[in-house]
Amino acid sequence: MAVLTAEMADVASSIDKALEALLPPVDGYEAQVFEAMRYAVLAGGKRLRPFLVLASAALFDVPTARATRVACALECVHTYSLVHDDLPCMDDDDLRRGMPTTHKKYDEATAVLAGDALLTLAFEILADEATHHEPLVRSELVLSLAHEAGAHGMVGGQMIDMLAETMKLDIGAVTRLQQMKTGALIRCSVEAGAIMGRATKDQKHALQNYAHDLGLAFQIADDLLDIDGDPAELGKAVGKDGDKETFVTLLGEERARMQATMLAEQAVIHLDSFDDKAELLRLLPHFVINRRS
Repeated sequence: MAVLTAEMADVASSIDKALEALLPPVDGYEAQVFEAMRYAVLAGGKRLRPFLVLASAALFDVPTARATRVACALECVHTYSLVHDDLPCMDDDDLRRGMPTTHKKYDEATAVLAGDALLTLAFEILADEATHHEPLVRSELVLSLAHEAGAHGMVGGQMIDMLAETMKLDIGAVTRLQQMKTGALIRCSVEAGAIMGRATKDQKHALQNYAHDLGLAFQIADDLLDIDGDPAELGKAVGKDGDKETFVTLLGEERARMQATMLAEQAVIHLDSFDDKAELLRLLPHFVINRRS
């Protein structure tokens, strides 16, 4: 696991540098929105989604420079979702990654604009020829991200999550919610490597199944951390789920942990058709369910 931890740290460092280059400071009246974008996206974090892009792309020997651009696009979308989720009209959070949330650092309007701008920057990155020389590959990447980030994916999941504050959901509905809200970008990150690498249908299917199980395992771990996590380690408040139904409230802590372990093991099995290049992806599910932040 030490190898995985070191590799994830290296990826996080390289992504920070790439994001810094893609989003330099600007002068002019619009400078504040750029400052807020940089504040949000350069605040650190696990960079899990960029790691998944780079690890899946490595299966197909995709050049690192291309995969890094796609990884940055996914991180921009992930950060936009966090900025908007933290707003008073959504989850109303004051801390993110141990720092004031973007709307607390600036104001609500600036946070909304910064999130909007990070979302559109992601598509600008993907559509640029520097990301891939084949227009078809670029269009597939754009289509995949648009679908997974939109109303059929992350945004739709957030809508269900907000409705969950006033209505009871069963395990099927909670699973669907998390497949959309959390799982969609994880799925898109893994699929991005397959798209760039022109993977076969069977290879794409295996990676989609891997991402499905990884995403649910990640969310169960998140639900558990909301109950017993350390705010200092998490860099955010715990107990924010309130009366909403989660995997933990529906299954209980013990069964939820067992389910997360089963999903992690299943995720690894989906990679059986890949060689040693998939080793980091094989280690990741158990890292995800045992993390403390």
